[in-house]
Amino acid sequence: MRKDTKQSLTIYERINRRRWIIALTIIAAMACAAIIDIGVGSSKMEASSVLEVLWDGPDGDTPNTMIIWAIRLPMMLTCLFVGLCLGVSGLQVQTITNNPLASPYTLGITASASFGAAISITFGLSIGGYVWIGTAILALLFSLGASLGIFFLGNMRGMSANTLVFAGIIMNFFFSALQQYLQYMASAEVAQVISSWTFGNLSRSNWTSVTVVGILAVIGVLLLAQWSWKLTALTMGEERAISLGVDVERLRLQVFVVSAVLIAGAVGFIGTVAFVGLVAPHCAKLLLGEDQRFLLPVSGILGSLLMLTSSIISKLLSHGSMLPVGIITSIVGVPFLFVLLMKSRR
Repeated sequence: MRKDTKQSLTIYERINRRRWIIALTIIAAMACAAIIDIGVGSSKMEASSVLEVLWDGPDGDTPNTMIIWAIRLPMMLTCLFVGLCLGVSGLQVQTITNNPLASPYTLGITASASFGAAISITFGLSIGGYVWIGTAILALLFSLGASLGIFFLGNMRGMSANTLVFAGIIMNFFFSALQQYLQYMASAEVAQVISSWTFGNLSRSNWTSVTVVGILAVIGVLLLAQWSWKLTALTMGEERAISLGVDVERLRLQVFVVSAVLIAGAVGFIGTVAFVGLVAPHCAKLLLGEDQRFLLPVSGILGSLLMLTSSIISKLLSHGSMLPVGIITSIVGVPFLFVLLMKSRR
């Protein structure tokens, strides 16, 4: 084997080793944040107590068993899976649009899903007696509709980055206005529920939300992982991807649909959460580069870490209650977006 080939392999192995170390470190940080999130609340618990209750299972006889297994653990797992969905979908929206400012929130997909949920809340739609099913299904339908609308509108102009951003801005304003109209026309009680939905409230979490969002997250990540090579090729440019045999139009449509389902799963239970789908992928790219084999899972893990950290902060700031987690993510995301805009301008 030639010397330069051996040197290239050595560099590649060193880069991958570094990526694995970073990924494992982020996973460890997420696990620590999950334990801390379970322990923080109106009744504080030590990490050792949390681990003991988790080890004993839901049939344990400690005083904290009911608190953790019925309230805090479902809330933590919902938070984790929602962050995973938003981080992964945000990464793929940026990848297929080739736009670093694209995210489920900035493209209006989140607003459309939230409007679908608001319709369900306003008219009390339920399926089989379960309100959450009607809310989740309408959120899915509207997010899929908005995603397909953005896709075909962008495709008419050659799928340029500017076209997609403008289409997303239009969608965002349109669905936000429709949601405000629903709030204005609804009763005070319903309007308050819709309003709280826009803040991303984890207090609605339960084992149903854990199951549904968790299943959607796992299926979505597995589907996207099958296309990781194609998505990596797409980051090098559309012409390069086509020359490598990638059906770019089909790939974009598939990824748009999967991303819409992930967003609907996140929004359908806890409401709108801004900027997680923008911040997590950018942090992952800064740490790992553009290889989707590492970038895809780490973006999801960073999304979960950001959501768990926001949950911990919201509990600490509210002194016994819990602020909507969407407020915390917006406070973190706004300055990040401003810095990103200034960087793009330069």
